[in-house]
Amino acid sequence: MLIAFHKPFGVLSQFTRDGSPNGTLADFGFPPGVYPIGRLDADSEGLLLLTDEPALNTRLLHPRHGHRRVYWAQVEGIPAPEALRRLSQGVVIQSRTTLPCQARLLEPQPVVPPREPPIRFRKSVPDCWIELQLVEGKNRQVRRMTAAAGHPTLRLLRVGIGKLALGGLAPGQWRILETAERALVLASGAS
Repeated sequence: MLIAFHKPFGVLSQFTRDGSPNGTLADFGFPPGVYPIGRLDADSEGLLLLTDEPALNTRLLHPRHGHRRVYWAQVEGIPAPEALRRLSQGVVIQSRTTLPCQARLLEPQPVVPPREPPIRFRKSVPDCWIELQLVEGKNRQVRRMTAAAGHPTLRLLRVGIGKLALGGLAPGQWRILETAERALVLASGAS
């Protein structure tokens, strides 16, 4: 079984509490025996997969498989082409250079429903949405990458895994994927 879930802000990618005020996956009525494939930190939102099939972990998460994950990051400032090129080529975070990825300014800027609590807003500092397509997923990687490029992330939304898009799945909603959708997830996502 493979489940697509729109993880809301403030929810941990685990079933047990950690002493923080964050919610957990136990709050959403998933079938017994499923667990998340990968993670989104509590401050991040978007597409999270859950399964009861252990073999899917390696297939979807190990960088050697080149499995794409697509993120929209709302960042401080408007990245110049050089900042996007730097992100694409890989940046050093925690003494390690990230794998090359695709990075671009989203044009037109997406309309994303507001988040509760809202992101910080500063009149003197513009913000914009960029898209990053990664094949690796280290802890808080997108946030660390954008900060290293001089554009801290204000809000982070995972909008795709493989060729499966988050689509119209509302925050907190989940559904079991059909065979065709499962094939989209398992596709490497090269476009």
